[in-house]
Amino acid sequence: MKAAPFDHHAPTSLAEAHDLLARHGPDATLIAGGQSLVPLLALRLARPRVLVDLNGVAGLAGIRDEPDAVTVGALTRQRAVERSPVVAARLPLLAEAAGRIGHPQVRNRGTVGGSLALGHPAAELPAVALALDATLVLAGIGGVEREVAAGDFHTATGGTALRAGEVLTRVRFPVPPAGAGHGFHELGRRARDFALAGAAVVLGRSGDGGCAYARVAVLGGGPAPRRLPGVERALRGGPLDAEAIAEAAAGAAAEVEPVGDVQADTGYRRAVLVTLVRRALSDAARRARPTH
Repeated sequence: MKAAPFDHHAPTSLAEAHDLLARHGPDATLIAGGQSLVPLLALRLARPRVLVDLNGVAGLAGIRDEPDAVTVGALTRQRAVERSPVVAARLPLLAEAAGRIGHPQVRNRGTVGGSLALGHPAAELPAVALALDATLVLAGIGGVEREVAAGDFHTATGGTALRAGEVLTRVRFPVPPAGAGHGFHELGRRARDFALAGAAVVLGRSGDGGCAYARVAVLGGGPAPRRLPGVERALRGGPLDAEAIAEAAAGAAAEVEPVGDVQADTGYRRAVLVTLVRRALSDAARRARPTH
C-alpha cells in the first residue's frame, strides 16, 4: 500500500513549526526520524492531512555534558547516543539500551524524542528515561516551556502528557550517584524485533555493600512503561546477593500488567519479566561499587 495523500511542511524554526501546528490543529502530525510513523503511513493506519517535518529545525539535536546531568536534544539520532563517549561514560544504561533499538539503519534515522513521544510500551528509551529519572522539556505555542518528569509523561493508558501544539525539545538525564551500576535485558522473538519484555535497572551500593539506591523500570509490563516501586523497596537497605535479588525480582510479577497479543500471552510476558528483572538486577549489582 501507499500512504494516503498529505501535505508536507519543513519548518526551519520552532516558531514556524508551532505556527503550522496552530494553523492545522488535529490534522497535523509531527515527524522526525519517521521510523515508526512511516510504516503506519504506508499501511494507512495513520492518515494525517499535514506532516510537519522537524528535521530542518535548528537547535533540537545534540548531546550536552553538564555538571550533574546529560541533556539530549529531541532530534538527536539514536545512533549518536549509542556512540557518544559522554553518554557511555556518564549514562551507560542509556548507551546500552540505545544500541538495542532495531537495526543500525533504524538507529541512524530514529530520534530520541520520537521514541519518547510515541511511548510504545515495548520501546527501550521510555523505560530507560524512567530508570534514570529523566525530565522532558516541552515547548508550547508561543515558546512557553514546561518540564515533565518521565514518570508523569507516559500515561497509564498509553498516551503522553503532550498537549496540543507542544513539541518535545530536549531530555535531561540526571547522572546516577557515583559508583552506581546498571543492567539492561530484553527479549524478542527475533534479534532486533520489538521486545516482548525488558528491564532497565540502576543500583547503588552503600559503604557496607548493601543497596543504597534502586530504580527499576520495565518495558512490556503494561500499556505504558512503568517503574516497579515494590521491587525497589524490597532491595533498599538490604544485601545485594543472589538470594535477595531473586526474592525482590519475584515481586515484579505482582506489579506488572502485561498485555497479551499474538506474540505472547499475559502469563508468558509476566514470567519473562521476572527473569529479565532478576538478570538486570544481577548485572547492576555486579557493576555497582560501594560509596564511602
